Amino acid sequence: MAYKPLEKIKRVNRRDFLKVTGTAGAALFLGMSGGRTMSNTTSRVALVKTDDRKNGVKASLKTLHINPAKGKDVLIKPNFNTADITPGSTHNDTLVALVEEVWEMGAKSISLGERSYPPTQEVMEKKGILPILNRLNVKVINFDDLGSKDWVLFKPKKSHWPNGFRIARPILDSECLISTCCLKTHQYGGIFTLSLKLHVGVVPTSRHGYEYMGELHSSPYQRKMIAEINEPFKPALVVLDGIDAFVDGGPMTGKRAKGDVFLASTDRVATDAVGVALLKFLGSNPSIMKPKIFDQEQIARAVELGLGALSPSEIEVVPADETSQDYRDRVLEILKKG
Repeated sequence: MAYKPLEKIKRVNRRDFLKVTGTAGAALFLGMSGGRTMSNTTSRVALVKTDDRKNGVKASLKTLHINPAKGKDVLIKPNFNTADITPGSTHNDTLVALVEEVWEMGAKSISLGERSYPPTQEVMEKKGILPILNRLNVKVINFDDLGSKDWVLFKPKKSHWPNGFRIARPILDSECLISTCCLKTHQYGGIFTLSLKLHVGVVPTSRHGYEYMGELHSSPYQRKMIAEINEPFKPALVVLDGIDAFVDGGPMTGKRAKGDVFLASTDRVATDAVGVALLKFLGSNPSIMKPKIFDQEQIARAVELGLGALSPSEIEVVPADETSQDYRDRVLEILKKG
């Protein structure tokens, strides 16, 4: 069964995502070779101090000075694990602002792909996002509708997944993947859920006939396994909405704090490192506050896999404006401690 959109949204032609039959094999070859090498490079993370989501999206993307979307078929992966109030899930205003900016960048098309914890259709209906996406001419690919051949199996060497794991083919085939995450802790073993943890949503659940989520959450290697999910693909852009944060609990509900910040980067490791620094700055639980940032298992394993910056010295945190400068300086001081 070919993957397809939710019924209430304009149907997606299979060719939108299966343009090249060998894409998954190419992703396997590139991903399993260890990812990109980050030595002698600097990963830029744009930081905007703001309490306005539209401004946060616009200013963070402007600060990066990149346009990965021009002329491309763009796939957006949000945080729609559940429909809980932000930061339990991506705020509708953030998604709208991001879609509008991507259209302004000259995207050829925009789709949204997701697999939620409750049924995906139910989550999106509860969030009220479907008519909004329809109005914005965004196609929706419900990963719940993917057939077995559209869950691509990866068995990387030295993985903590004993039998490998599967990734949704639309993620692998995307010309331009944009991921948007929240700023929050994770009380069920992940410690934090930022850009790396976001991509657990590209792996199937028992609804699809696989027991990966049970395997993940019962494993002592959970945080390393989260990083390993990210190896076969690379987002062109990551946008983090930190206006509201969970500094304890999470991922659905938790102790709230006002972060009043947006981040944008092309590097998942750098994004998560700065995100953990933000959680430290806001005052979080011992699992966040005590370890050094690059000793966190999600980040340490992602570094081993070559998925991003190797250390704080390879991360440049760029303030969007003078208002953001002091905030950046205080977060950077925490980041530099490792």
